[in-house]
Amino acid sequence: MEDIKKQFVDAITASYSPKGAAIQLGAGILQGQVLAEAKVNLALKMMNRHGLIAGATGTGKTRTLQLIAEQLSDAGVPVFMLDVKGDLSGLSQPGTTNEALLERGKLVGVPFEPTSFPVEIFSLSGKLGAPMRITIEDFGPILLSRILDLNDTQSGVLAALFKYAADQSWPLVDFADVKKLLSYLSEGPGAAAIKDDYGKISTATSGTILRKIVAVEQQGLASIFGEKEFDIEDLFERIDGRGVISLLNIADIQDQPVLYSTFLLSLLSQLFKQLPEVGDLEKPKLLFFFDEAHLLFNGASKAFLTQVEQIVRLIRSKGVGVFFCTQAATDIPESVLGQLGNRVQHALRAFTPNDAENLRKTVRTYPHSKFYEIDKILTSLGTGQALITVLNDKGIPTEVVATHLVAARAVMGPCSAETYKALINASIFTSKYQRAVNRRSASEIVDEKMEAVAAQQTARDEAAASKSKAGKDGGTRSRRQTPLEAAQTQASRALAREGVKILSKIASGILGAIFKKK
Repeated sequence: MEDIKKQFVDAITASYSPKGAAIQLGAGILQGQVLAEAKVNLALKMMNRHGLIAGATGTGKTRTLQLIAEQLSDAGVPVFMLDVKGDLSGLSQPGTTNEALLERGKLVGVPFEPTSFPVEIFSLSGKLGAPMRITIEDFGPILLSRILDLNDTQSGVLAALFKYAADQSWPLVDFADVKKLLSYLSEGPGAAAIKDDYGKISTATSGTILRKIVAVEQQGLASIFGEKEFDIEDLFERIDGRGVISLLNIADIQDQPVLYSTFLLSLLSQLFKQLPEVGDLEKPKLLFFFDEAHLLFNGASKAFLTQVEQIVRLIRSKGVGVFFCTQAATDIPESVLGQLGNRVQHALRAFTPNDAENLRKTVRTYPHSKFYEIDKILTSLGTGQALITVLNDKGIPTEVVATHLVAARAVMGPCSAETYKALINASIFTSKYQRAVNRRSASEIVDEKMEAVAAQQTARDEAAASKSKAGKDGGTRSRRQTPLEAAQTQASRALAREGVKILSKIASGILGAIFKKK
């Protein structure tokens, strides 16, 4: 046993002892025994190679996410986290010491010390924190098609609409802009203008897209599109040298998973577009935790998956690490899973045939271990334990190790309602983003175009009416005669008068002769 124990400690020490700064995840477990000297560390310089935190419900995934976030904050690395249930706000408050936490500290060789961390709270609805908004044009046609659940034809129409707006320099800020522009290009004066260059938009397709937009609006979720737009630079805050942990609380819109998961991807996309290339750093500029990651991929189109894969592959060069958190590694497409170098796998259950199949697939993603039977260890891990393999500071996968994890030091749950309200009111971002801004965008431009068309039509109608009236009046008025016509008319009248006189004399002579005979 001592020989195996020494081999185990030597192997773990060699694999998990980076030269630079690191996060201590826990201590190795061999045959049920926690060995504090077998420290399991994760090099900060490798955290931009992304990671996966997986495991069945109730096995401690959220707490693992919390302990990593705490140590990142201590290292001066800002963190962004999705707070699905609203129970991560306790990070702002120091935890409470108890015997179990003290014992865990002894086992892993890291004494438990209650600590609070700098926290900012955001909300998509604006009800649970500082509002997070994004403009429609920055969200993009692929992501918008995703949340509207459009088919390929409808997505193509939406892409054409975005292209037209970009070519015309018409800003697309919110849903009002999309609706106005869609009507203008399908049924309005713009329909003929786009036919040759962008293709005709049928009224049926336009109507379907409009109805789906209205459905999102009726759910009260349209407010995420607009201005003032969230500035991604606000994710890089530090207070007294510690990285700020930014929480996006979506407890009030949990029933809209496609919306909030796609919004998170849009934030990643903005980070990718706006941040400069920095290469490999000693520690990441930002760590982005993507909780409930399976919701991002369920029913996603090929174009959408391609965009996710591209962002994850390239964003590490911007100094940003992404950790996906989900129930099983099989929830993540292989093209994305292959890019996640750091793996923390909590216990899996094999209660059903599907569970057994997922377990078999998960086991195949791990390298061979001379200390564990992977399938057996995965089903026997307890709460707060995990099977881990990460990249060492040379980028090489480490030994697979069952680990007893370090305890989180802040409150593992929500803070009080009073504390929560105080956090929001004290935040500089609440005042920065609370008031929506409405600038001139596509909606106003279309209205101006329509007013101009209406004014031109009114002018044409008035001109036509005036011409028609002039024609009718010309048929009742006498035409002015020329001098020759006037002379001819006068001569005719004179001859007519002379003729009447001659006829009168003849008639008088005949009548006189008749009366003389009598």
